[in-house]
Amino acid sequence: MLRLLQIEFIKLWNNRASKVLITSYFLLLTSIALVAAIKFDIGPVKFHLAEIGIFNFPYIWHFNTFITAFFKLFLAIVIVSMMANEYSNKTIKQNLIDGLSKKEFILSKFLTVISFALVSTVFLFIVSLTLGLFYSDYNEWSIILSDLEFVLAFFMKLVGFFSFCLFLGILVKRSAFALGFLFIWQVLEGIIRGLIRWKLFDKDTTEIIMGFFPLQSMFNLIKEPFTRLEAVQTVADQVGEQIALNYQVHWYEVLIVMAWTAIFIYSSYALLKKRDL
Repeated sequence: MLRLLQIEFIKLWNNRASKVLITSYFLLLTSIALVAAIKFDIGPVKFHLAEIGIFNFPYIWHFNTFITAFFKLFLAIVIVSMMANEYSNKTIKQNLIDGLSKKEFILSKFLTVISFALVSTVFLFIVSLTLGLFYSDYNEWSIILSDLEFVLAFFMKLVGFFSFCLFLGILVKRSAFALGFLFIWQVLEGIIRGLIRWKLFDKDTTEIIMGFFPLQSMFNLIKEPFTRLEAVQTVADQVGEQIALNYQVHWYEVLIVMAWTAIFIYSSYALLKKRDL
């Protein structure tokens, strides 16, 4: 496995665009720390974003994993480009001639996906822990270590999404078209949601059905954190509104994403096995 990973990272390291995108991605993950520095005064009103509680434990695990998940598109571009380069440079054919089986080839790509997701998760964990230790009002270890399921959900979300991108890269063979297909699929899920809601079921039933679609199931792993913020809850109470949402990571949502991941990886292998390279 280490040999397969080494082959992939050598390819990525020798590609300038991949290096730029990967570096930009991790810089963006780090940039969330800059949010703590946002301060502005409007007359008597002084606003410091770090003081409203977004870096409090355990809320920080929820907030940071939700926000930084949007940056995953940078690595998605790397993954689809990685596959496009295999076809355009004919390195995939050369790898197979050199003795790499199609199964090992897909395994090497999946290991790269796992590595990207794992490094991203560990990196985010370190950044969030550091920010929390500096700015959180609660520093007891029992509180710090609670809600870590959001970190696991972040990892699973990246693995699922990157596996989808890998499948698209193999299916389409061109990075621009693969990314275009990704966008079209997102729009398609939105259209299906609208049709189901309009013609068939109520809102709750529609959400349950959409939870089985790939992109929506990945999104569902980490719900929006903004209404959970203490300041928002306080304002809602003052105006007589009740915000009672379930923000937890559910085991069945994780299983759905794991199932889609398995489907994408197996489909990638089946496509590669069927094609005459």
